[in-house]
Amino acid sequence: MAFPSAPNDDDDFRKDGLLASERAGDNAPALSISEISAQLKRTVEDRFGFVRVRGELSGVKRAASGHLYMSLKDEGARLDGVMWRGNAQRLGFMPEDGVEVIATGKLTTYPGRSNYQIVVDRMEIAGEGALLALLAKTKARLEAEGLFSPQRKRALPFLPRVIGVVTSPTGAVIRDILHRLSDRFPSHVVVWPVLVQGQGAAAQVAAAVRGFSDLAPGGPVPRPDVVIVARGGGSIEDLWSFNEEEVVRAIAASTIPVISAVGHETDTTLADFAADLRAPTPTAAAEIAVPVRAELAAQVHDLQARQGRALTRLLAHARERLEVRSQRLPTAQALLSPQSQRLDDLSDRLRRALVHRTEIAAGVLARHGGALRPALLTQRLGRERERLVAQRLRPEALLQRIEHARGRVEALDRLRRSLDPEAPLQRGYVLVTDRDGHVVKNRATAAARAALTLKFADGALDVVTSDAPPAVLSPTPAPAATRPASRPRGTAESVQPKLL
Repeated sequence: MAFPSAPNDDDDFRKDGLLASERAGDNAPALSISEISAQLKRTVEDRFGFVRVRGELSGVKRAASGHLYMSLKDEGARLDGVMWRGNAQRLGFMPEDGVEVIATGKLTTYPGRSNYQIVVDRMEIAGEGALLALLAKTKARLEAEGLFSPQRKRALPFLPRVIGVVTSPTGAVIRDILHRLSDRFPSHVVVWPVLVQGQGAAAQVAAAVRGFSDLAPGGPVPRPDVVIVARGGGSIEDLWSFNEEEVVRAIAASTIPVISAVGHETDTTLADFAADLRAPTPTAAAEIAVPVRAELAAQVHDLQARQGRALTRLLAHARERLEVRSQRLPTAQALLSPQSQRLDDLSDRLRRALVHRTEIAAGVLARHGGALRPALLTQRLGRERERLVAQRLRPEALLQRIEHARGRVEALDRLRRSLDPEAPLQRGYVLVTDRDGHVVKNRATAAARAALTLKFADGALDVVTSDAPPAVLSPTPAPAATRPASRPRGTAESVQPKLL
């Protein structure tokens, strides 16, 4: 078996194509991947520096940096796209998957993944049909979240004191609302001026609705009792700001009842579904917000008249019932005749009882009168005289009574001296009294008095307890101890007690 011979030189080895070589006159030098990617990028950007493409959005994703990434596709192809944060913030709608748009920008390449993409500067919805499709899709999604549920609707206040209006301050809408309010029931109106169309209108409307809800009651700006979101009529594109999800969510989250008055009666936006009540026109919103003052006054007058008639009728019925019942009541003579008869009977019985009692007393006196004879009285007087003569005045009994009385007097005198409040003054104590002579027993009572009197054994001293320097008063000499006057002889206590 024969084997091929090994190459003998380098030329033969290069001819086999195993090593790359540069030949003389070769005009296709080898390029690096970065070089060919850069050339492709320049070529694509030069050739497609401005393009407008139409396609359906797919894989829409907003990064944390604010950039918007997406894909545009049709039946046969797919194109990646990116929209930088500055342009994405100026979008007039919320990009979603399935929305057909027209994107304006330039094509470029991304060497990191060896693909090309479009850098979108502006994005618009491709026609009214696509706009309606986006509207239906957004409505279905928000309705599934319960933002349009009837259970969320709140009743409007009957007579709001303050009405908040979110609208353009220069349009005819605010003039119509103010005019209608002044005709029906003049109210305090707070206008939050916003754009109602174009770039940034949705953000301003949502901020205004949230701003009214954030107002504190009693603050410098009065908090509305009801909010009217109003705009005049227009095309679906003109009213699109009120279909934005940001506006719908702000209205649904409002803590104040909201009336939506966007467009004319035939115009419908998602804000109408989220609001607590939809008005066909801004003027109708003003009519819904407040009642007619003249009608209320007439109603109050009618109720007042009805109240007067009802009271009159009630009094008439009460008077009739009183008259009927008074006719059934017995007369005063009929009510008092039994008691009058009983009084006459008792009076007659009392007279007869007194006569009878007098007769009985006369009989008793006659029976006992026989015992009061002079002889019996003389006999009794003699016996008592004999008893009196029999009694002798013995000195021993009299002295004994005197000693007993003296002992009681001495005991009472000792008790008096022991209870005398001035007795401790002889031992160095002081008696404290106020101006009225009441004894001061504790420090709190003394601090509450402006002046005190200190009574010593040899006299009294007045002192002042206030912050002013006390005035030293001349001591008042103590009253001389007076001995109890001796009772004159012959007084009641010195008379000899009776022995009988």
